[in-house]
Amino acid sequence: MNITMKPDVAGLGGFLRDRRARLVPDAGLAGRRRTPGLRREEVAARAGVSVTWYTWLEQGRGGPPSDEVLERLARALELDAAGREALFLLARQRPPPIEPAPSSPVTPAVQRVLDGLATSPAFVKTAAWDVVAWNAAACVVFGDYDAIPPAERNGLRRLFGDPAHRARLPDWEEIARFAAGVLRLDVTRGFPDAIALAAELLETSAEFRRVWAAGEVRTQGSGLKRMLLPGGGLVTFDYATFAVDGGPGLSMMVFSPLSETDARTIADLVARRAEQAATDPRAQAQAGSTQPFSS
Repeated sequence: MNITMKPDVAGLGGFLRDRRARLVPDAGLAGRRRTPGLRREEVAARAGVSVTWYTWLEQGRGGPPSDEVLERLARALELDAAGREALFLLARQRPPPIEPAPSSPVTPAVQRVLDGLATSPAFVKTAAWDVVAWNAAACVVFGDYDAIPPAERNGLRRLFGDPAHRARLPDWEEIARFAAGVLRLDVTRGFPDAIALAAELLETSAEFRRVWAAGEVRTQGSGLKRMLLPGGGLVTFDYATFAVDGGPGLSMMVFSPLSETDARTIADLVARRAEQAATDPRAQAQAGSTQPFSS
């Protein structure tokens, strides 16, 4: 006799509560808490699901989540390989799909294109605005991506959560509306990481909520951008965006200096960075990693 066992929903709820309690709240969100770990709404925002639905999961209500949602929950709860397998076994009574071996978001050829743009800051980003590849000019203009932890290389988190970065953008309001509009289009397209990022920012940033409420939808396209350099001085860029093979939503943004003076300024900063790398072993290790995802 064949017996089909019902997924262990009660076990799933207990597992989710336990793993949620083990997480450390993000900086600035900890505050005073009566219980350890993240709140339900924080996990829901990370996973891009509604708080009500996530609460039902912890309470053992509703059916088992889809594979896609389970993967997002695994990332939201920061599960390792064993935790991810346990999550799938509890929810669907089978192990998760085999994860493919990590591959490069960009090919060496794409990285060579980036590196060939000597005075034009350029980077490749995902639909969730995670910067996954860049060139030396991007490091001297937008921040040293080589020295920034991978989890913090996110354009929208910096735009809405980093006052120092905002202070360098004279046209911050326009840029913020543009970026939110681009994100909304990728959310509409159904990119899971973009959905999760929008949910996170709606939870954590009042400025993002205000801009998001305008309901704008934008394509990345091209335009002008002004920015104050770290050492002072305002530069103006003519930027353009190009789709990149390698994954849905992957795109390259290239910022070309609008004047010869701006181009020379960036060239001087890049040269200075290279000189520092040649004399400082630590800087050399960082500057040599401008191809961080090459295969």
